[in-house]
Amino acid sequence: MSRFFALFLLSCLFSAPAMAQKIQIEEQPLIAQMMDQFVQANKARNTVDGWRIEILATTSRQQMENVMQSFQYQYPNLPIDWVHNNPYFKVRVGAFATKLEATHMLHVLKKDYPGAYRVMDNKMKPEELIN
Repeated sequence: MSRFFALFLLSCLFSAPAMAQKIQIEEQPLIAQMMDQFVQANKARNTVDGWRIEILATTSRQQMENVMQSFQYQYPNLPIDWVHNNPYFKVRVGAFATKLEATHMLHVLKKDYPGAYRVMDNKMKPEELIN
């Protein structure tokens, strides 16, 4: 029985390329035009959507500067920046393409910054993304 099964698998394996067929996709001209417009709009865009980790939100500029300096000493390879949404100074680190990548780094940072959390950023430059 097992010999028969092995021969059957081998015959399927070698005959699969012979069964391959060409797939032809037909699309309506309006759909093709819309897809072209979508591609062109994305090529013209200077920013990408991504994720950062917010490690601090404070009303004190001095506290924000101290945390940034401390973070840069602890994690010199992670980019850091801040935004001011009156009255808060928000310190954000990293530049991740996916939520999963940001989540991995969030777990690392939680030991030093327990209040850290992920934030979406739709104004990142592609060259900022961490590989």
